[in-house]
Amino acid sequence: MTSPERSAAAEQLALAALAFLAADTTRLGAFLAATGLGPENLREAARNPSFLPGVLDYILSDEPMLVAFAAEESIDPKVVAEARQVLAPAWEH
Repeated sequence: MTSPERSAAAEQLALAALAFLAADTTRLGAFLAATGLGPENLREAARNPSFLPGVLDYILSDEPMLVAFAAEESIDPKVVAEARQVLAPAWEH
């Protein structure tokens, strides 16, 4: 897979993660509270590529939620971490 293809796949996974959060009012409410966003500006935030790694960070921060999301997407949970790395590589010191 080329770098642009990996980036596109990672963005799609992050958008799927956002849809996963939005599908459950409890999960969505907790996400909005954690990010400081409101329902009125969530759609606009989702259009910003710098927002997408944060969505995956949020999913990765809660193992039961990560496992549930991975199961829903029929992927290994490690794929979420890999996608997060593609979207915003960690700085190496």
